[in-house]
Amino acid sequence: MAARIFKQQCRAVVLHGSVSQLGDLKRWVDLRRHALKLAILFKCFDETSQIGVGHGRCSPSRYQTGTKLKDAMIRVTLALPVFCLLAQAGNLVAADAVLVGAGDIARCGSRLQGAHATANVLDTVIEDHPDAVIFTVGDNAYRRGTAKEFQNCYEPTWGRHRDRTRPSVGNHEYKSRDAAPYYDYFGEAAGPVGEGYYSYSLGSWHVISLNSVCDKVGCGEDAEQFRWLERDLEQSNSDCTVAYFHHPLFSSGTHGGEKAMKPIYQLLYKHGVELVLAGHEHHYERFAPQDPDGRADPDKGIRQFIVGTGGREHRRIGKPKPNSEVRDRTSYGVLGLNLKAGSYDWKFLPIDGFSFTDEGSGRCH
Repeated sequence: MAARIFKQQCRAVVLHGSVSQLGDLKRWVDLRRHALKLAILFKCFDETSQIGVGHGRCSPSRYQTGTKLKDAMIRVTLALPVFCLLAQAGNLVAADAVLVGAGDIARCGSRLQGAHATANVLDTVIEDHPDAVIFTVGDNAYRRGTAKEFQNCYEPTWGRHRDRTRPSVGNHEYKSRDAAPYYDYFGEAAGPVGEGYYSYSLGSWHVISLNSVCDKVGCGEDAEQFRWLERDLEQSNSDCTVAYFHHPLFSSGTHGGEKAMKPIYQLLYKHGVELVLAGHEHHYERFAPQDPDGRADPDKGIRQFIVGTGGREHRRIGKPKPNSEVRDRTSYGVLGLNLKAGSYDWKFLPIDGFSFTDEGSGRCH
């Protein structure tokens, strides 16, 4: 909310001139307060309390009382014209956030090597980006998602990052009754038990994890998940949104697209969602922005990624579907997203010894 107020008031500064021309002391004081809140929240001060976009670390406690707070307020006030112009240009409303992950991950035995290798890639990402959040797009522990498989297969690999993981559930988890071991293992991070859908904020982005096992929870317009998603999208204040789940609507792989997900995809499209991440197919694939009927839509379309590259053996890719831009079934790896205010970057990060990668950027609708 502070980011939205700050952005609106910055627009007033940019459109109506300098501080002295505002003629509204209260607006300026409010703007200064929100700027300070944002600067603290998004770590925009360096170690000398000067504005340094994207540099240094700070915590609210450092600026709560005494001269440091006054000092910070003075520097924010002096820097606000530049600060506002940067925000207006789309370069700074919230700090960039990193979301990274994959699906189809851990099967014990000799096939666990892939999950070990992708977990090592996560280690490197976390070392470079300590605040990164990890997503999974289902089928986290094979073959039946039992408690033993989560403990013996997932835990020694991706499990070391469980505290920063926001998962989604796959069909293999439901091979155990009601996917109960999945909910037990991830706890509150998996959303309400038995539902498997939830949302959260990451930087300036809205992030949604959905349950695509439609025969268990329902994905049609009469399903509670659909109604919840509609409310969630309507209530979101974010300009940019990414959703992830297990079954893709579009795929050039063995399974093909999951038609039962189309009502949810239509709802995501209606509300201007930028990105969809999925798994299920054991390969990597990127689609150009398209509508729910598979027609290219560079202006309002959803860009879909399949990232079933977490560790399970690869499967064949058939004839490319329309709008499929990139496909690979040779590399294990994870997809890294740099979520910015108004835009995003993506990059596929392969495990050691593999060279395939895919990277690019896009803007929010």
